[in-house]
Amino acid sequence: AVCHFNPTPCKDPPDKLFTVHGLWPSNSSGNDPIYCKNTTINSTKIANLTAQLEIIWPNVLDRTDHITFWNKQWIKHGSCGHPAIQNDMHYLQTVIKMYITQKQNVSEILSKAKIEPVGRFWTQKEIERAIRKGTNNKEPKLKCQKNTQGTKLVEVTICSDRNLKQFIDCPRPILNGSRYYCPINNILY
Repeated sequence: AVCHFNPTPCKDPPDKLFTVHGLWPSNSSGNDPIYCKNTTINSTKIANLTAQLEIIWPNVLDRTDHITFWNKQWIKHGSCGHPAIQNDMHYLQTVIKMYITQKQNVSEILSKAKIEPVGRFWTQKEIERAIRKGTNNKEPKLKCQKNTQGTKLVEVTICSDRNLKQFIDCPRPILNGSRYYCPINNILY
């Protein structure tokens, strides 16, 4: 759905699945930390991770340049994850681990609940119930956007504790009035 709402169109037809947007340290009571260290990803060092990362964490706006996207996410967010995130390599390995072994694959979680990206309408409760079932009953944060076809589900945030060991309820839900608010009914996915 991100391709439908971005002023820069996607370079190729996107897959109909949720991919990773980022791994962001957050602060439950205030603004999230950003730009904590001025350090970049060593593309040579991460060569053995790129095949997995291109699948689960692609740059959907430019599939020819994933490293720039990952680097931007590392500099802005990942560099703030110390001590749980030790360095750029650990940041990328953690994303892979969380997605694959800790079952944070949102498309798979929704699919298990028979919620598929077929362009039909769902309720907020149906989507939240499916995510909760896959995350030990923890509350996700849903992000939607409106266009001429309706309100589309564009992002699902799954939150974990500061040690990245277990799911927690996501703090600060998106409130009614925000352009990213998901209504109670008629969410297109």
